[in-house]
Amino acid sequence: MGQNTPHDTLPKLPPLREKVETIDILRQTNRSTAALAELKGIAMTIPNQSMLVNAIVLQEAKDSSEIENIITTQDELYKALSVHKTNISAETKEVVNYRKAIILGFDLVKKQGFLRVNDIVRIQQELVDNTAGIRSTPGTVLKNDATGEIVYTPPQDKAEILDLLTNFINHFNQQDDLSPLINLAILHYQFESIHPFYDGNGRTGRILNILYLIINGLIDVPIVYLSSYIINNKPEYYRLLNQTNKTGEWEEWVMFMLRAIECTSKDTITKITKIRNQLDSTIIKVQMHESLTGGILSGTQHPSGTKTGRCAGYRIQHCSLYLVWLSFP
Repeated sequence: MGQNTPHDTLPKLPPLREKVETIDILRQTNRSTAALAELKGIAMTIPNQSMLVNAIVLQEAKDSSEIENIITTQDELYKALSVHKTNISAETKEVVNYRKAIILGFDLVKKQGFLRVNDIVRIQQELVDNTAGIRSTPGTVLKNDATGEIVYTPPQDKAEILDLLTNFINHFNQQDDLSPLINLAILHYQFESIHPFYDGNGRTGRILNILYLIINGLIDVPIVYLSSYIINNKPEYYRLLNQTNKTGEWEEWVMFMLRAIECTSKDTITKITKIRNQLDSTIIKVQMHESLTGGILSGTQHPSGTKTGRCAGYRIQHCSLYLVWLSFP
């Protein structure tokens, strides 16, 4: 295949307003915005924000990788993070890399308040652990896993990919009167359609979702992810991506993403409540253990006033994080 390989036409952003601001979309936007605002408020009730972020980022790393058929278990991932081992499985390493990529992206947006194309490349490189970068060799096609049928051919020429990425990042950083949640749906479709890398496009795109919410002040920390919803609705997700590409009609796709935000926000609120209850229970158990052992635990001070130290060879914060993580379904 040469540089002139035929591919599906991908218009630049933005789409026509009337296609992405229908009555149904605007109504769903209100519901999704309310759920996300409630989540943002409840997240602030957790005394240890870093523990909350770690627990949810770990789950997202596992879920998002599972969409790409990278399967690992909670025990494998926990051991990989808490013990310095080199003999972890390739699947577990990919999930650990996803966590690193999320943290890198979060640090970038907190420091800069925006992203550049080069930042996206850095995030993807952290994710896949190579420096291949943006596609420069034509021949990439997306196929139906079951039939082998080519369902989409993304842009092939590197110059065109870079041009589309520049257009994408301009709209990613731009703030106007279009709801950022509607814009998130548009941006996610566009990035997946550009398909700029040889590997890791889906996972990179899902990281960009959370960074976009943070840049726009809809959440403060990376705690709401759509991967679990996508796993549960995977055929519909890919059907609507393909449909939007073929028809140029946006409503069903935007509605899907808005419902994903609402449902995920509500699910995360439930999880945070469980995390808070689990943390309270763990603190009580630590206090009881200290009183029974004469205070042999030593360590730093927990924000609640409880000491953290070592318990049976493990840091209490690691024990707590593991218990928190087990509260996830």
